[in-house]
Amino acid sequence: MGATLKFYNTLTREKAEFQPIDPQNLRMYVCGPTVYDFAHIGNARPVIVFDVLYRLLRHVYGESHVTYARNITDVDDKINARALRDFPHLPLNDSIRAVTEKTEKQFHDDVATLGCLEPSVEPRATDNITQMIDIIEKLIGKGHAYVAEGEVLFDTKSMADYGQLSKRPLDEQQAGARIAVDAHKKSPGDFVLWKLSSDNEPGWDSPWGRGRPGWHIECSAMSGRYLGEVFDIHGGGLDLIFPHHENEIAQSRCAHGTAVMANVWMHNGFVQVEGRKMSKSEGNFVTIYDLLHTESFGGRKWPGEVLRLAMLMTHYREPIDFSVKRLEEAERLLAKWPAAEAGDAAPDETVLAALGDDLNTVAAVQALHALAQGAHGDAGQLAAFAASAALLGVLPEKTEIDEAVASAVDALVSMRLEMLKAKNFAEADKIRNDLAGKGIQLKDGKDPATGERITTWEVKR
Repeated sequence: MGATLKFYNTLTREKAEFQPIDPQNLRMYVCGPTVYDFAHIGNARPVIVFDVLYRLLRHVYGESHVTYARNITDVDDKINARALRDFPHLPLNDSIRAVTEKTEKQFHDDVATLGCLEPSVEPRATDNITQMIDIIEKLIGKGHAYVAEGEVLFDTKSMADYGQLSKRPLDEQQAGARIAVDAHKKSPGDFVLWKLSSDNEPGWDSPWGRGRPGWHIECSAMSGRYLGEVFDIHGGGLDLIFPHHENEIAQSRCAHGTAVMANVWMHNGFVQVEGRKMSKSEGNFVTIYDLLHTESFGGRKWPGEVLRLAMLMTHYREPIDFSVKRLEEAERLLAKWPAAEAGDAAPDETVLAALGDDLNTVAAVQALHALAQGAHGDAGQLAAFAASAALLGVLPEKTEIDEAVASAVDALVSMRLEMLKAKNFAEADKIRNDLAGKGIQLKDGKDPATGERITTWEVKR
């Protein structure tokens, strides 16, 4: 281990040197998607951010010494209702799997195109109902939860330092589950661990009757099962600090009797789209699939590496304005970088130092660009660039292309040159953008002998 890592810890509100519990068994948990609908660009940010962290930890501690768990939430009232409606004759878990199969596959395809590695383990909520019930039973037994009117609720006043993560006083807490506040709660901030299901609602058997778990208990169960009662890093979006992560901590600590759930809590900032909060009502709700496969954003498709680099050009804790301008900026930057293959060379120390300083991808990208500028004709610097770009997951790899495709691209390039001569710039730009969406980068120049415009191209992904 050569690099010193320092991370900002939401729990302490300080940046401190990272000290793993066990350097041979480093463990990280990140809240994953609810697979009810296609993932949007806001969902992509934590996946990309913590993929870079995962890559960094593997580099520093060794691939076999890092376990990264990212869950799939497939227990959700909307999913449950659709499963009961569309597949009433299947067992509940099977019907939920049938409902979420397409969405889950699309999520995996999308994030793979964004250059993200697969996590070490990806547990589903539906496969961990037994573990959730076990934690709830422990909480009741230790006086931290109670049964009232068909629900099991966590008693927030039973935990002396509840609110430590969000730093919100108990009397300002609001109900934490996706269920309205009811009169049977001891305190308004008490949240649901288990809720009974009616005859026409799906549910699982439990000591308190057939029902379904609350939102927060899922991650306590899955992180505990795969990473242990206390682990190194817990990540997610800023919007999850309260109530989700606050309530995870309460459940896990009170059930296991531990001082912490995770030593370091890391949260990425919000994502806006073209300067506005993303929402369907605003008309700026953009899915990863839309960006990759349709022309709904900026009138064109965008390569995965462009989307990834655009995310990394803002520090993970800062808000990001996801815009066409930012994507074009990332694309121009990538076009200046040499295609290369990652070999055995070590990443550049400047890039490593930037990532080791609270995952400063902005400084890392700047250092990477400086390497790229000196990599042309310098084999050593090219190797360092390739290793550094691979560490960030933005390596422009060399791609083989067959003769038929090459001929088709050549024909389009010739057609574009004719359009430029005819001053038909709109159609010429459309060809350039269409090719860019397929990973073909055009480079215009002049023939040194004749002075005429010439265009070369290369595959960027």
